[in-house]
Amino acid sequence: MKKNLSIVRMMLAAIVFSTCAPSLKAQSGVVVNVGADLVSGYVWRGVYQIGSGASVQPSLGLAYKGFSIGAWGSTSLREGFKELDLSAGYSVGGFSVGVTDYWWAGQGAPFYSDYLNTHLFEGTLGYHFGKKFPLHVSWSTMFAGNLDKVDGERKFSTYIELGYDFRIKGVDLTCAVGVAPWDAPAWLTPRWGDKGFQVSNISLKASKTVRITDSYSLPVFVQAVASPATDDASLVFGISF
Repeated sequence: MKKNLSIVRMMLAAIVFSTCAPSLKAQSGVVVNVGADLVSGYVWRGVYQIGSGASVQPSLGLAYKGFSIGAWGSTSLREGFKELDLSAGYSVGGFSVGVTDYWWAGQGAPFYSDYLNTHLFEGTLGYHFGKKFPLHVSWSTMFAGNLDKVDGERKFSTYIELGYDFRIKGVDLTCAVGVAPWDAPAWLTPRWGDKGFQVSNISLKASKTVRITDSYSLPVFVQAVASPATDDASLVFGISF
């Protein structure tokens, strides 16, 4: 019962938040993006994040002439999982490059400042072919942080994803396939990350805006995910604010 009440409170707070804090554009040309998702489960790169469950995932970002910095987080409503990621990037045309600092040490963890042992750093290159051919591809490689090491050897855990966007009868869809080209203990975890090439993510995401009143609509999405690498599958529902 307490869990259900907490979910309701979070949804009400998020609705108020979404009406009061949309994307803002300052006169200086800096774009401020504020948002949040409420999801039934946290799945990343095809892998269900153990201990997460239903989660709130807020985001805050600044963008200026192709440059961007941002913060993204995930907090479980069961209070057992917490994540904070910081990122910086640049995009021009269809190309993008970025660096992300991941931290998912857990709720109440006292060692955020222990960058060597509790953080992971990743570089990403991406390209979007444009609206006429909405194919997008990205390559992400971990390059720092001890969680990427096995027996003292850095593995450069890598994730490559190919996605395609399309639209059917008012519903926006994205299909994606993601792979680990070699051992990836940093994000597949040591349990599955030592088996070389693996397909970790086969997914289809459907997004639609649901009209609530004449003046307010709510974006929702459902994502079906299969992970051959972990022999698992998930169906995730989410609300965006």
